[in-house]
Order: sequence, then structure tokens, then C-alpha cells
Amino acid sequence: MRTVLGETVRSTTVVALRRNGVTVMAGDGQVSLGDTVLKGTARKVRTLLDGKVLVGFAGSAADGLALFERLEGKLRQFGGNLTRAAVELAKDWRTDKILRRLDAVILVADKEKLFFISGTGDVLEPDEGIAAIGSGGSYALAAARALTRHTDMGAREVATEALKLASEICIYTNDRIVVEQISAEDGLADGGAGEGNEATKEQKK
Repeated sequence: MRTVLGETVRSTTVVALRRNGVTVMAGDGQVSLGDTVLKGTARKVRTLLDGKVLVGFAGSAADGLALFERLEGKLRQFGGNLTRAAVELAKDWRTDKILRRLDAVILVADKEKLFFISGTGDVLEPDEGIAAIGSGGSYALAAARALTRHTDMGAREVATEALKLASEICIYTNDRIVVEQISAEDGLADGGAGEGNEATKEQKK
């Protein structure tokens, strides 16, 4: 977490999962400074490599975007091989003097792989094909695991419901949810932000 004028900036809950040949990543829109909401519609999940890779970040927006650009460069360098690109990004992030200062963690996924990447050199492929990061990450992860184990919900529904549940518990997570999706058959599907792809739950009473 970074600080501005002595206040801690908190933002982001992002969850990603793979289920029945579909990979999704979803993020909320809240950025908070201390006890104040700075922004409610921040976009924290995106696509890379012409929609073939999903990425999401927790932490500084500028640092997250810088990492996205570096990752896309690695993906193009290694012919879209996500595993190789993730490992090489983590190596650079850990050893480069400038990159080491970047304050973020990221999730990255394609139709076959899902990784958590950090500046300490971690490249982790999560158990059960589910991962979450950010202020409400633990809540979203628990919800997503329960939903995949005990329901027949699709990947997109699981991600959306997991974030909704996280937003009911974590004060740094809201219900302005954007979901990006890749299917194994046809690449990017139903992704992108905007009115038609934003899942918003009813305002809490």
C-alpha cells in the first residue's frame, strides 16, 4: 500500500478463475484514500495481446499499467507463451533497479494458465484455478472457491458473485464490477468495460 499526505491509498479487489473451458477476470472500481473514496469506477482488469490474455492489478495504477506494458512486450517477444513471459517479467521486476520500485501485484491469465506475479520474484499458479488479489482478495477467493465447489455456476457468474460478496465485507471494495472473459474455443468473448459488460449489484441498503 502506498501513502499520500500520510494517508494509506487502498484500492482493488480482483479475482480470476478458469472453469469449464472459460477464463474470466473481474475487478471492482473503488480507490480509497484513508476513509475517503477517491474514485468508484476505476478499471483494474484489461486484455493484452489482441484479447488473448487477461491482466489485473492491485496497487498503484501507474505501476500496474507499466507492468502491463512490460508484460505485453514479453508476450510478443516469446510468441504468446504466457509461462515464459510471466517468469521473465518476474525476473526483471526483481532485479531491475527501477522496476523494483513498482508498487503493485498482478494476475495474468490466458485460456490455459493463470498466474500471480509479484515484485519479489513470485510466479505462482494457484490451486483450483482460482486467484484473487487486493484489499478484498481473501473474501473473493473464499467465495469463488465455495461457489465452484458447491454450485454449477459458470465462470463469469462465479467471479461476479465473488466480488459482490467481497464488496459486502470489505469497505475498500465496491460493486462496480467489470469482467473480462476468454473462452477456449474462440478467444476473447464478452469482455471489455462499459455499460453492457459492467455487473453492478443493487445499492446496499
